[in-house]
Amino acid sequence: VQLVESGGGLVQPGGSLRLSCAASGYTDCMAWFRQAPGKELEGVGALDRWGGSRVYADSVKGRFTISLENANAKKTVYLQMDSLRPEDTAMYYCAADRYCLGTSLLLTVQEYTEWGQGTQVTVS
Repeated sequence: VQLVESGGGLVQPGGSLRLSCAASGYTDCMAWFRQAPGKELEGVGALDRWGGSRVYADSVKGRFTISLENANAKKTVYLQMDSLRPEDTAMYYCAADRYCLGTSLLLTVQEYTEWGQGTQVTVS
């Protein structure tokens, strides 16, 4: 599985960005994680294979929306980020797994075996 992210950039506080992650190959659950300098990798949002179950970190609930598009046997996961804050500044990574264990684990690093290269988001 190959994951290719895009959509990062520099935005002012209160602004919006949309990240995209295109997956080649079969995937089950998918997620977005982020890592700020000096901090641990944090699960931001995740969804199951069909996009029916979605979970979010408390820090982004009501501001970020994760969604799924299936077209021509290709899956793309989006992260719409609104009302951005300086503390949202981080490298954002797309993650996927071919067999997911359950909703309760969707925001855990251990759930995922496939990772993208990351895209930088800076809110300033």
